[in-house]
Amino acid sequence: MNSTSAATLRGLAIAARAPSLNSTQLTRLASTDPGLASFGGRDRRAFAGLGLTTHCADWLASPDDALVDSDLRWLECSGVALLPATSPDYPALLRESPDAPAVLYVRGDLHVLAEPQLAMVGSRNPTAGGRATAREFAAFFARAGLTVTSGLALGIDAACHEGALAAGGPTVAVLGCGLDQVYPRNHEKLAERIAAQGAVISEFPPGTEPLPACFPQRNRIIAGLSHGTLVIEAAEKSGSLITARLAGVAGRDVFALPGSIHNPLARGCHQLIRQGAKLVERPEDVLCELKISLSAQLVAGPSPEPAVPGLGAPLLDKEYKILLDALAFEPASVDNLIERTGMNSESIASMLLILELDGHVAPHPGGRYSRMAGH
Repeated sequence: MNSTSAATLRGLAIAARAPSLNSTQLTRLASTDPGLASFGGRDRRAFAGLGLTTHCADWLASPDDALVDSDLRWLECSGVALLPATSPDYPALLRESPDAPAVLYVRGDLHVLAEPQLAMVGSRNPTAGGRATAREFAAFFARAGLTVTSGLALGIDAACHEGALAAGGPTVAVLGCGLDQVYPRNHEKLAERIAAQGAVISEFPPGTEPLPACFPQRNRIIAGLSHGTLVIEAAEKSGSLITARLAGVAGRDVFALPGSIHNPLARGCHQLIRQGAKLVERPEDVLCELKISLSAQLVAGPSPEPAVPGLGAPLLDKEYKILLDALAFEPASVDNLIERTGMNSESIASMLLILELDGHVAPHPGGRYSRMAGH
């Protein structure tokens, strides 16, 4: 590394920690100092007229050299790249969105961020059906040429990443903490797979803990990177609704899957639909609305029926069909099914076990069951 590139990298590391510095402000700074190499050597008055906060100007004029040195050592050891808004590799859609971050930390393939992206978000505690739908939709979008973007959270986010990976497509995870850690911690292996097949990114410097205030900021990046945001299962006060709102503010499409009126995780989606989000029943519905050029391999055809694991899905006899008809898509208990079918508890329990093994029904806490989508 020559002295010029070293100085520029140091300038980027300083800019990445500058409080509230956004992409527009960094671009203005770069117009007067293309190498961003003079941070730390200028009077804070030199930054007047750029709209910087006092804290930001103070940091740029007098950064913590020891902290910056520590960041540079971590960047070299971790393989994480700094992607400034001044780079041609910075995602164009994100640059257009309000308050885009000045610098992104990226682990993985920078070029994935330039590919057409769809944000997929939802509940951290989804139903089994919601989780399966998220995987199936994400796999379909990945095969169609979309990069699936989400937040690595438990539940729907993880299912979306897993669906895209299983289909062999790239996926982007946006973290609400520094890239020196993974949150939630039990998603470390998943984060590794995403970095190998896509990218894990954050605007937060190393050492930043996953504090509640970080996640709305993370959500604006998820929305800003993407041509649209699809919400799958969200309660009325879900953080996923923040992502959807930010997508709308950025002028992007918002999509929502409807659900049972008895499912509290459908209420957030129903609220979005009432507010103008596009109702989605099939992944093709999303592709038809997005005004982007995609791979033609799946766009023209219908989405495949989900594969049925277990015993090969033999034809169901009359009693099994009656039980499935009585079993709605919202969770029901054995007592509910006894009342609806008139069958005894032993028969129902035995049949539910077979249906579960064949992938027709999904178990829920409290001894309840629901039908899987497509059955």
